[in-house]
Amino acid sequence: MTSESELILNSKGNVYHLDLSPDQVAPVCITVGDPQRVSEVSKYFDTLDFKSNHREFITHGGVLNGNRIMVISTGISTDNIDIVLNELDALINIDLKSKEVKENINRLKFIRIGTSGTFDASIPVDSLLINSHAIGLDSLMRFYPMQVRYPDAAWYASLDHELKELFLNAYLGTADPDLFVAISKDLFQGITLTCPGFYGPQGRKLRIETLYSNKTFDSLSKLTYHGFRFTNFEMETAGIYGLAYALGHQAVSANIILGNRVTGEFSKNSGKAVEQGIGFLMERISDIMVKEI
Repeated sequence: MTSESELILNSKGNVYHLDLSPDQVAPVCITVGDPQRVSEVSKYFDTLDFKSNHREFITHGGVLNGNRIMVISTGISTDNIDIVLNELDALINIDLKSKEVKENINRLKFIRIGTSGTFDASIPVDSLLINSHAIGLDSLMRFYPMQVRYPDAAWYASLDHELKELFLNAYLGTADPDLFVAISKDLFQGITLTCPGFYGPQGRKLRIETLYSNKTFDSLSKLTYHGFRFTNFEMETAGIYGLAYALGHQAVSANIILGNRVTGEFSKNSGKAVEQGIGFLMERISDIMVKEI
């Protein structure tokens, strides 16, 4: 049995951070970092059944193409992903009254719609990129030692000194194969580096030096793992992939590319790019929701 200090409920009996009840959790959950993007996703639902707002976690639930769906804002970085995925899993797989794990475990589908910057010169801004794998440069999954996965030892041994410094203790997350195939058709595909910050961890130099050298981006763009190229930076995917795998859920991460770190280009109209990217992805999600994925 889980103690009260481990699984905390509020005065309404809802989970502490998300302020949601079990009946509000839908089988398909879209995650967005920015709370303002929740309504940009839910406007594509056929019906909107509820809205919840607690801290940075805004949730809308409804129906799309005859299936229940929800969208939740996570905020930035994997520390919030730890809260969102664990509390959503607890809502459907732990009896909140007895605090006992249920005999039959339910599985959710997580689809991240985020923004990202690429270090691959061939990927244009305003395009969509789906991540096959994620390398976690943060520390989240190392706190779950029985569940954490790492890149192949042989691959790690092949890295030059510069990249070994970058990938020190990095963990591996993998998209659900079925979701990845369903979402990524005809779109850019690649491996993301999930970073614990926006500036230094992604090689942005303002007033202080970082670990990255002038050739780091070039080295990263030539790097492959299991047939996929390294393509982008963001701040949530490895945590989503790692926890989804550990908890038995499915996950895939989609990125609207707003900047290219090699060419120095940034989207001329990022708002329009995000709006169009969400619209395209929601149409694809609607199409595949009628199928078993």
